[in-house]
Amino acid sequence: MQSLFSDYFLPVTLAIITLGMGLSLTDRDFRNIFVQPRAVITGICCQMILLPVIAFLIARTTDLDPVFKVGLILIAACPGGATSNLVTYILRGNVALSISITAINSLITLVTIPVIVTLALNHFIHQEAEIHLPVWETVMKVFLITLVPAYLGTRIRKRRPGFADRLEQPLRIILPLLLLLIFTGVIFIDQGTGLATIKDSISIFPYALLLNIMAMLAGLLVAMVLGLVKVNQFTITIEVGLQNSALAIFVATSLLNSRDMALVPVVYGSFSFFTTLLFAWVVKKIVLVRKRPPNGTGG
Repeated sequence: MQSLFSDYFLPVTLAIITLGMGLSLTDRDFRNIFVQPRAVITGICCQMILLPVIAFLIARTTDLDPVFKVGLILIAACPGGATSNLVTYILRGNVALSISITAINSLITLVTIPVIVTLALNHFIHQEAEIHLPVWETVMKVFLITLVPAYLGTRIRKRRPGFADRLEQPLRIILPLLLLLIFTGVIFIDQGTGLATIKDSISIFPYALLLNIMAMLAGLLVAMVLGLVKVNQFTITIEVGLQNSALAIFVATSLLNSRDMALVPVVYGSFSFFTTLLFAWVVKKIVLVRKRPPNGTGG
């Protein structure tokens, strides 16, 4: 059965959001990313390796139901999508870096999600499962929802810079509200989470919050140790800290047939946008007080 918000409204909304963010970008922004790829590589490695390790450690030390432990690792295996891009955009981070990491990771997860979730299932509930993500559909989504709208946005900025500048401030308010409206429909209407018990949600919340915070701290620490510039440090903090709840819900419900497991990304998705936005704002305004070197958007 198709879900109205997940299957129709969400993809269109994500494309609109990416188009809006593309209006703030130029060709040079993307060119700098690949001329100096250290920030992209750092973000990808943190999301693909460090984050699942953190989730495993949290799951191993908790008394959560084993199904919820797998759900916690599942959310860690689904790196941030348009939501993390949007937080980066709101805070005036390196949007080109954020979009680039999202596009690359979306393809890498075709391999990593089945591997990581299978390991979690075997370890915590001693269950075998074959997980096959839709390869062609995923590639097309990356192309149509991420790459094409971002490119169109840069073309509009190039041809109509005044128009793009006038839209920038209103879009910083409109785009978050649009995403939150649609995502609310995904997790509370499409997924029917009213059936979930309050007790389970309360038991999951502290560990989901811990994953969110530890991931952001880890991403920030790695970026600082590697000497990335300020704007890339808090951009990677956002990318590592904010996971793709909608993808995790899809994997849990459609591929693993487990609404209990899906409750973890539902709980995570209910607060993580706000905690990540707040944490990254503090990092930008208070923690990273040193001055950003000029022309340093790539490293």
